[in-house]
Amino acid sequence: MKLSRSKKISQRLKRHAHIRKNVRGSQSIPRLVVSRSNKYLYAQIIDDTKGETLAAVSTLKVKGMKEDSKNPKTNLAYTIGEKLAHDALAKKIKKVVFDRAGYKYHGRVKALAEGARKGGLNF
Repeated sequence: MKLSRSKKISQRLKRHAHIRKNVRGSQSIPRLVVSRSNKYLYAQIIDDTKGETLAAVSTLKVKGMKEDSKNPKTNLAYTIGEKLAHDALAKKIKKVVFDRAGYKYHGRVKALAEGARKGGLNF
């Protein structure tokens, strides 16, 4: 059975609300949230107690996509994760809690998480 676009979006938002009930970022352990579209990927590290973004990276800012690569978006997501980890470590953030925003943990979301872990973030 194929789901309509609005049904898929409503299911993702329902999963996101379920995740956000339990996932909170603090000053000592901020929240790493991922947001994706068909074309771009965004990642932010947020302190929920103050309501401010501590670090942010997106595919709009990072270049290095290889057109000959088999999965260019996934490879770029891995690069984004490493870049975000580098920015976070520069601000003395070593531990975060991962918020996948209702997206399934595979593909670009998984690649970003693996890149952030390789870059030095713990979650």
